[in-house]
Amino acid sequence: MKGTRPIERHLGSCHCGAVQFAIKTDFPELTTCDCSICIRKNALMVKVHESDFELLTGTQALNEYQFHTHTARHFFCGTCGIYPFHRKRVTPDFIGINVYCLDDFDPAGIPVRVTIGKDMD
Repeated sequence: MKGTRPIERHLGSCHCGAVQFAIKTDFPELTTCDCSICIRKNALMVKVHESDFELLTGTQALNEYQFHTHTARHFFCGTCGIYPFHRKRVTPDFIGINVYCLDDFDPAGIPVRVTIGKDMD
């Protein structure tokens, strides 16, 4: 699926700035998820291939959380607690990026797909 925007590099970070990253995407769609963790963190995500993701700073600041099948890897800043991204369960070579952590990003006009996570085995 091709996005309506050009492929560009976008910078993002947690709230305190300890974790900083860059992604490349054209935002083909955004997703929400209703699994037990996503419903609580209420993130709006874009999926990027791991080759289009770069962690710039903050490896030491990241805390990892796994549950259920222990396949998806959810990352949080250990200082401010913000969830900037996770490694996806079904497609582990992709990163789910919390678009609310991107600098000066407006999600208006990008289609949002609701994913069903709570009924996954």
